[in-house]
Amino acid sequence: MQPDLKGVRVAVLGGDAREIELVSTLSRLGAHVQVVGLPVKNDPPHVKLCQSLEEGLTGVQAVILPVPGILENGHIYAVYEEKPLILTEALLVKLPPEAPIIAGFARPRLKEIVKRSNVRLVTVLDLDEVAILNSIPSAEGAIQMAMENTAITIHGSRSFVLGFGRTGASIARLLHGMGAKVTVVSRTPAHRARAYEMCMNSISFEELPDAVPEADIIFNTVPAMVLTNCILSKAREDTVIIDVASPPGGTDFEAAARLGIKALLAPGLPGKVAPKTAGQILSRVIPKLVAQELGMK
Repeated sequence: MQPDLKGVRVAVLGGDAREIELVSTLSRLGAHVQVVGLPVKNDPPHVKLCQSLEEGLTGVQAVILPVPGILENGHIYAVYEEKPLILTEALLVKLPPEAPIIAGFARPRLKEIVKRSNVRLVTVLDLDEVAILNSIPSAEGAIQMAMENTAITIHGSRSFVLGFGRTGASIARLLHGMGAKVTVVSRTPAHRARAYEMCMNSISFEELPDAVPEADIIFNTVPAMVLTNCILSKAREDTVIIDVASPPGGTDFEAAARLGIKALLAPGLPGKVAPKTAGQILSRVIPKLVAQELGMK
């Protein structure tokens, strides 16, 4: 059951089609939504399209940032906005004390300005409810990219999945269902055992250098450098790498280019391949989170 947000004032800053879906949901639940950087229509009294961050943040009780939050250059992720949206400490200190700042995940820049302001940071991708559901469009998008960039079918391909967390497990399960010969690479013995139970091959990262020449496609979900120059030098030149880990990914892209290996970084797949579904996922969770953070019953 969704909460009643009647009278709550929320700012939604930047984003993509996911946040457009979220704005609609917040409005239907009674929230007054002040929007910056999204092509939504003014729908008084619930939705107000603001021309600046200063206007968008005036009088709000909570702030919703896009899933990627603030990029490394300090700009709010905003695909529809031509001019940069820069969230600063000077803007945040004007918010009510302990006001929740909700984002998908937080890069160091966002953590830094929140720490210096009297507000609280809440990251929704840390919640299993969001991360597990988000792994579905992530897996479909990653496999779609592989299909578009290889000359072979997924069926019968020797596909390696690095990492067997929420996204890795979804990718591996979908590949297996499509008839791929899946090898899961994980540091965790329990994950390797689960992959074996699911009729997949499983190896440790220590075994990867010897096994990597077999790979047709490699899907990386590990947000650390795991596909190093040393490992890539043992891969075949026609191997395709789809890296869905958070930027900068877990692949030495310079080494891959030098070796003639196609390696693609694919962050934010849910918002690109299935924005409506991804927006519905956010809409299931964020309204409840707003109510919870504001102490509403």
